[in-house]
Amino acid sequence: MKAFLMYRERDFDLKRTLPWNAQALTQDLELDTLLNAMALGDQFLLEVARAAVLSGVNEELGTVLYRQGVLRDCLDHASVVRDIYALAVGAIEGEKKAYFYSYFSKHPDAILDRAIEVLEMFVGMLKRLRTIADQHASAFASEGFKTFFAMLDHELSDEYFAVVQDHLKGLKFRGGVLISAGLGQGLKGADYALRKPEGRKQHWLRQAFAARPPVYAFTIADRDENGARALSDLRDRGINVVANALAQSADHILSFFTLLRTELAFYIGCLNLHGQLVAKGEPVCFPLPAAPAERRHVFAGLYDVCLFLTLGQKVVGSALAAGNMDLAIITGANQGGKSTFLRSIGLAQLMMQSGMFVPAESFCANVCDALFTHYRREEDTTMTSGKLDEELGRMSAIVDHMKPNALLLFNESFTATNEREGSEIARQIVSALVAKRIKVFFVTHLYTLARGFYDKGMTNAVFLVAERRADGERTFRIIEGEPSQTSYGDDVYDRIFGNAEQDRNRP
Repeated sequence: MKAFLMYRERDFDLKRTLPWNAQALTQDLELDTLLNAMALGDQFLLEVARAAVLSGVNEELGTVLYRQGVLRDCLDHASVVRDIYALAVGAIEGEKKAYFYSYFSKHPDAILDRAIEVLEMFVGMLKRLRTIADQHASAFASEGFKTFFAMLDHELSDEYFAVVQDHLKGLKFRGGVLISAGLGQGLKGADYALRKPEGRKQHWLRQAFAARPPVYAFTIADRDENGARALSDLRDRGINVVANALAQSADHILSFFTLLRTELAFYIGCLNLHGQLVAKGEPVCFPLPAAPAERRHVFAGLYDVCLFLTLGQKVVGSALAAGNMDLAIITGANQGGKSTFLRSIGLAQLMMQSGMFVPAESFCANVCDALFTHYRREEDTTMTSGKLDEELGRMSAIVDHMKPNALLLFNESFTATNEREGSEIARQIVSALVAKRIKVFFVTHLYTLARGFYDKGMTNAVFLVAERRADGERTFRIIEGEPSQTSYGDDVYDRIFGNAEQDRNRP
């Protein structure tokens, strides 16, 4: 049995290899804040959310749309989905308890008893799962859940449960064990096989007085330990094969519940996050993903979800309508929201490509084949070379892993040298990336860089600035406009220390 709630035709691999730059993405986009909000303290939910979100950049457009449909059903029927998840968790925990009690015994008897106990528990859980499917399947609309419930209806029929329960009843051997064997070398027993007793369906009175075939029997004395041990060995040889087969059956059903729990865990994390955002009145929407070769970035009310989760209060959103964009350069005032805007772009891309909703009123973007970040790093006293060398080294590593139709986010990159040199380095790198159809968002204070691209009149580039009012107030909105020649550092100085102009003119 398969769940197929993350992919149409394959299982979700929790142990899959994460992108090589997973640590950089986590650090630069403050991803731990998002993942912790999804997990709500549950370590397993955290592990699944991390794997699903970070590996989202490797997913195809069809998978994104498939998961969106499943998530819509989860939001519409949250209590049912949580019940299914709790049932899967309960089955796994129940199996662990049974395994613990039989861990120290490897005898076929113990294996058989444990397998019967686990399977009886699993049958009860599967019946509850089938009941949920019967009651609620018609209300679910997604391809994923329709496939899941159809599988349950086909695999977990009444006939299936009747056969399983009949087998489990017989395997308790209340009437003894019937074993056949042949003579091997040295007149020792060989080819032990467990036999099914002949069934006699007749009235109990007739059965009680019916003639019985002659049998050969022997009795072991109460204190004959060797005889008892020999008889026990005979029984173990007879039931060994069936005990192992039954244990494998239990493991098979356990693997189904484990997979079901894993795949539902991603959606439970989405429900947790959705509840926190909606409770505070923050907008969320299902994005419209476009093919990787297209160039779209059109959104309204996009905000940094991690900033909201940190502050616990409303965050200013931004809008953009770029239908054919390969390059976006963002300049403007210090502490005006440029880095926050850039982070919101990266987070929305990851959330969209993992099949989640995004923190915006509306959002449309092309799926990227890889996501990279190149952010300015703090001074590292252990570095054996300068900061510029370190930046160029990281850039070289990104290029080594670059894919067509990737998305690259720069934040104050190549500022470890002077304006002229840094602008020229950045210009050459960005020009080469855009020429290779890599989409670039670049937050920078390098006016020479920004103005140089602006003066080219590029039709596939947009230029954004952090809005600043005449009195120096930051609105934290990112709007379209010409590159800003100043970062208005005086505004920050004035807010902290007083009037910068007066200080400059003071003798």
